[in-house]
Amino acid sequence: MTDVAQKLWGFCHTLRHDGIDYGDYIEQITYLLFIKMADERGVDLPKGCDWPRLSSHSGTELADQYVDVLRTLGKQTGMLGDIFAGAISRFTNPVNLKKIIGLIDETEWTALDIDIKAEAFEGLLEKAANEGKKGAGQYFTPRELIRTIVRCMKPDPRTHKEFTICDPACGTGGFLVEAYKWLVGQTKGGAMDRKLAERVKDRTYFGTDLVQRPRRLALMNLFLHGLEPEISLGDSIYDVPDSRRFDVILTNPPFGTKGANQAPTRDDFTIETSNKQLNFVQHVLTILKPGGRAAIVLPDNCLFEGKAGEVFEILMKDCNLHTVLRLPRGTFTPYSQGVKANVVFFQKGLPTEHVWIFDARSNVPGITKKERPLSEQHFAEFESCYGTDPNGRSKRKDLGEAGRFRKFHISEVKERDYKLDITWLKDESLEDSDDLPEPQDLAADAITELEAVVDELREIIKLVEKEEGVET
Repeated sequence: MTDVAQKLWGFCHTLRHDGIDYGDYIEQITYLLFIKMADERGVDLPKGCDWPRLSSHSGTELADQYVDVLRTLGKQTGMLGDIFAGAISRFTNPVNLKKIIGLIDETEWTALDIDIKAEAFEGLLEKAANEGKKGAGQYFTPRELIRTIVRCMKPDPRTHKEFTICDPACGTGGFLVEAYKWLVGQTKGGAMDRKLAERVKDRTYFGTDLVQRPRRLALMNLFLHGLEPEISLGDSIYDVPDSRRFDVILTNPPFGTKGANQAPTRDDFTIETSNKQLNFVQHVLTILKPGGRAAIVLPDNCLFEGKAGEVFEILMKDCNLHTVLRLPRGTFTPYSQGVKANVVFFQKGLPTEHVWIFDARSNVPGITKKERPLSEQHFAEFESCYGTDPNGRSKRKDLGEAGRFRKFHISEVKERDYKLDITWLKDESLEDSDDLPEPQDLAADAITELEAVVDELREIIKLVEKEEGVET
């Protein structure tokens, strides 16, 4: 992490003794950084809410003033109201609030390079996800994986004037941030004409999240990159979407089945299932423009669970599902260590003829936090095999049964009832007693498989009750 992030993070340990957890701390940093940067940029805030006034107070006056500032900003319209909606102070000791204001005041944030100040903030998010024990990781996808997906997908707003990018489960905004960073790299540091820059700033990046805190953090994260995105607060799979459609969708829907016992009642969902991730697949199919492309991170069970074949059958008739990437074991360490997952890539508008699968898991040592951390090198061969065409139409070579990249005709997929859990490499690492997964990983694998079985049993019970006319 940068020195700035390290300094801010170091103070978090002090605040924990004051009852402020990692998530609360990040949230309070969000509020204070915004107010400081608004002052540096000359942005007019409501009377009494400016940084000089806030930082001039101390003691109980400071604590009271901070509460008033948050309440006032939360009542504003536009992005101010979005960021500060429902904001409350978590500081019980005014001395600690004064110290954190002093730390922020030491740095002129707008004078920092965009990446440095944003990385300081993202460094805090990553630390919170690493060390928090209450599920902070559900909002965080490893940056190495996101960057690989973005480089393959090439989300380029220069393609046409109405080009849009969306993450319907955006968490703290990782996919949207990296999509913008990719564009900055393509334009040699962000050299764009005025019209493109204006469009990119507030009409290109869209997202949705179910929870207020990550949505707030996504807004702040993107604001630190000079963007003003539209991030909605809502449930992507239960709320009926509006008429907007998107050119590129990049997303990692939350894993697990918690809260998913009821299937959404949406006319655009052809397959009725309580599996959240499969419903996200159907949602993406709805909100993707014809010709648009998507990349979705999905746990293993979504490639073979009861209704998976039915969902992918429909998807492959409407879309070219051209690539599946099997991720290494432990990719989501330390957030969701035992989850085994994949990335599916598809383009809407043409039926699938071939599915290419890249196995980045078999005979690859599991990812660990310290000894074997995830790196971009884990995906270098995949990116080379994927090719330069974001829609998967680059010339590709089947590497055979001993290789990691294979092509399967749609007839072979159909024979498997459209289930995509296709493997061919013998994973010798699983037979090596010195390289077995950690016990918690094995337990997590078992839970994932049991959840899939439970979902299938629920579907069977529903069918039986429906046939017998029993009211549920």
